[in-house]
Amino acid sequence: MSTPVLRLAGITKRFGTLVANDNISLELHGGEILALLGENGAGKSTLVSILFGHYTADEGRIEVFGQPLQPGNPKAALAAGIGMVHQHFTLADNLSVLDNVMLGSEALWQPFSRRGAAWGKLLEVARRFGLPVAPDAKVGSLSVGERQRVEILKALYRGARILILDEPTAVLTPQESEALFETLGQMVAEGLSIIFISHKLDEVLRVSKRVAVLRGGKLVAEAPAAGTTQAQLAQWMVGHAVNAPQRRPAPSVGEAVCTLKDVSTAGSGRDRLHGVSLTLKAGEMVAIAGVSGNGQLALAELLCGTRAASQGTVSFLGQPMQASPARLVTQGVARIPEDRHAVGVIGDLSVWENAVSERLRSPAFSRALWIRRRAAQAHAAHIVRAFDVRGGGPQSPARSLSGGNMQKLILGRALVAPAGAATAQTPKLIIAHQPTWGLDIGAVAYVQQQLIAARDAGAAVLVISDDLDEVLALGDRVAVMHAGQLTEALPAAAWTREAIGLAMAGIPSVRAELVEALADPSTSSGRTAETDGSRAGESDPP
Repeated sequence: MSTPVLRLAGITKRFGTLVANDNISLELHGGEILALLGENGAGKSTLVSILFGHYTADEGRIEVFGQPLQPGNPKAALAAGIGMVHQHFTLADNLSVLDNVMLGSEALWQPFSRRGAAWGKLLEVARRFGLPVAPDAKVGSLSVGERQRVEILKALYRGARILILDEPTAVLTPQESEALFETLGQMVAEGLSIIFISHKLDEVLRVSKRVAVLRGGKLVAEAPAAGTTQAQLAQWMVGHAVNAPQRRPAPSVGEAVCTLKDVSTAGSGRDRLHGVSLTLKAGEMVAIAGVSGNGQLALAELLCGTRAASQGTVSFLGQPMQASPARLVTQGVARIPEDRHAVGVIGDLSVWENAVSERLRSPAFSRALWIRRRAAQAHAAHIVRAFDVRGGGPQSPARSLSGGNMQKLILGRALVAPAGAATAQTPKLIIAHQPTWGLDIGAVAYVQQQLIAARDAGAAVLVISDDLDEVLALGDRVAVMHAGQLTEALPAAAWTREAIGLAMAGIPSVRAELVEALADPSTSSGRTAETDGSRAGESDPP
């Protein structure tokens, strides 16, 4: 094997009594893709933050191309040829592609900007690595895949030879992911080295040459990707075998619980609805796919009572739905919000306070102006036990929980009615928006199992997710959202991955072809796959 371009030796980082990285030694070679895996809290983010200069290791050293890397200095990391593409893009929407790429690359006291030379350099880098881009395009007008392209170009423009990609396909369509994989292959052929961080194990095994797994802050496994299975990776990550939920049909589908007819909402850009119709039935799970920012937030907020419809009708249990979150909670609407940190919990409040926050005024937890602390804390303790919330007891601040445990707390709050509560307070409609976003494989399996159990118990479940694997694994019916519009919710078996990807990109003919194919069962599977596959192959990635 070639000489390492990056060597980490004995990296240790402590935060108080927590050892985030424990004596980690790792190498990256030229022209290699190394996948870095681990549960939430395993130490991945800490390790790459040390590598990029955001943190300083307490012990150990880093060498880049045989030279020691100055610790705690992002500028030194950039100068050494290290670039990082974060999961959440760091781009200014109101600036052009060229302006975003040039930001921070010129001295503030420089008398004038060398835009002409930068324009030429950007186009040359884009041509070399197969990343076509319009330098004068406003970033705000670009698709998610194009924005990620700009982020990668930012790093390459600065001369990065080692690239860290954090969850690079999390918000991409299948076609955009395929285009990214082609780009990674071209980068490796040019001699670049890549650290690939992802929770999608199939992608890890497809694109990487080696895998390294962290657990509990320690490096527990290194292996060639060839010959390694997803089951092995999952077991290394969590320390035991992980049983993913098995897809099974809904045991009994009941009457409509919630119905939307030609609903539109006010708002700007894509964060609104345009003529959306949808029926959610008891004992059924509907999954909505789509690139984030195409109206999913508007739909979730509408059904949770925090946003009103500007036209159309929304009914719940046969009555007009009121835009009142508190009333909807008492009527049996449970919500799992998209952003668990900003909206799901109040970090400075304790676990028990968060566990009862949505029902604090119910007789189970309050009397007159007094909070029934004993009852509230007992309810929280029950959720902690039943949903295996780890990282602290009911008195601990919610911000001390990992992402997975925070999501378990939110699940328990949504699904568990207070002891002695009226039947109306048991969940009848569950809105799960990005329920497993950013979670490790063990937490993902747990959350999905709980949603399936709620469906089997008779709840109508709506799952809104960027993760196509999750949509296909959970949805009894599947719909796709693009630019505030929703396709018809069809049985999951009627969709192919290619068809969903095209619908996510706004290809208008997909819905008509799927409906036509579904009407003729003898041709639905083969014809739909063939049509969508040929179209996907003929067209450029969206």
